[in-house]
Amino acid sequence: MKQLRLPVALVCATMIAVSSCSIKDAKDAVTPDSTLDSLSLTPNVADGAKDVKVSTYVKVLAEDGTVSSAKLATADGATEITGRVTDSGWRADSRLEPGTAYRLTATGQGEDGESRTVTSAFTTQALSLDQQTYPSVAPLDGETVGVGMPIIVTFDLPVRKRALYEKHMKVTTDNGTTGSWTWFSDNEAHYRPEQYWPANTKVNVHLTLNSLPAGEGVFGQQDQDINFQVGKKSVTTVDVGKHQLTYSVDDQKVRTIPVTTGDDGHRTRAGVKIIMEKFSSVDMDAATTGVDSEDPGYYNISDVRWAMRLTNSGEFIHAAPWSVGSQGRDNVSHGCTGMSTADAKWLYDRSVRGDVVEYVDSPRALEDRNGWTDWNVPWATWTAGSALQAAAASAAPPAADDVVD
Repeated sequence: MKQLRLPVALVCATMIAVSSCSIKDAKDAVTPDSTLDSLSLTPNVADGAKDVKVSTYVKVLAEDGTVSSAKLATADGATEITGRVTDSGWRADSRLEPGTAYRLTATGQGEDGESRTVTSAFTTQALSLDQQTYPSVAPLDGETVGVGMPIIVTFDLPVRKRALYEKHMKVTTDNGTTGSWTWFSDNEAHYRPEQYWPANTKVNVHLTLNSLPAGEGVFGQQDQDINFQVGKKSVTTVDVGKHQLTYSVDDQKVRTIPVTTGDDGHRTRAGVKIIMEKFSSVDMDAATTGVDSEDPGYYNISDVRWAMRLTNSGEFIHAAPWSVGSQGRDNVSHGCTGMSTADAKWLYDRSVRGDVVEYVDSPRALEDRNGWTDWNVPWATWTAGSALQAAAASAAPPAADDVVD
């Protein structure tokens, strides 16, 4: 039997193949990728920190990996601050409460596939009430108001950082109506559109002021989220010279009522006024408007019915049964607008806070801020009172404490 001879090249190739396949545990020869790093998690508040500023937004910086979960809560677990994962790690959604112990726990995964957890326990600075300013808001949540109602935010302690606060005082509507804030003082800011609110507008006032620096060591005390509804367009016009009141809805005249207004010594003021308060019954004492009890013009009338305040100085629309004979003929009051009891109740029942009352044909002008006089201010002047507009006009860079991310 003849032996077959294989070509030398084929024998060599076969030997190489056999040799290659016979290398034991070839996969162990692959070197791991040494460029993959382990995760680094760094909170911006150190473990054990004391007197942490309440204006702090707690963050966790993640390097060489990502944060998968984080929890920031009071030490007793009663209150949790929500947050969100960002490109650089994790960030809390809100600032901190004063004099409170917190615990932060964050977990993530590194590029090397390994997970890591970091914790930080800390306490915030204590604040007295003299270091916290509370924002009171009108209208109230759920209230239906007239088309002239301004949004009013009153602070019980001064806000020196007006622009910073205004940046965190957002107003939105369901129909795109926009407006502007103006500051009357460090304690009071008002918001209104250029024209009266459109009827039936839904408005949200969103104030994120809690623990926000107000200046001079004072911080905001609370956030506010207010939703209110603008009702029908109700505008009352009082013609002082004609002794006549006209009530209109949606620019359509509904009723004309005979009235009396202020006499020659107590002229009723001309201008746009807003119904500020309503009282089914109120005692009217002239002393509350600065009239001494010995003054010949002093009065003290109890149980005045269907009264609606228009000015700080004491002008009301109300029932005045004692002057029915003069209503529609003469002006005999001390500045209020009087009408019969039946007419006053009819108007009272159809009016809400924020309704507009326009006074015409009087020689006496309404003083600025004697009531809600917002609509007597030209729009350009109104917007110039915005702290943000003033800051933009000055082109000055914000202070370090004013940069809130």
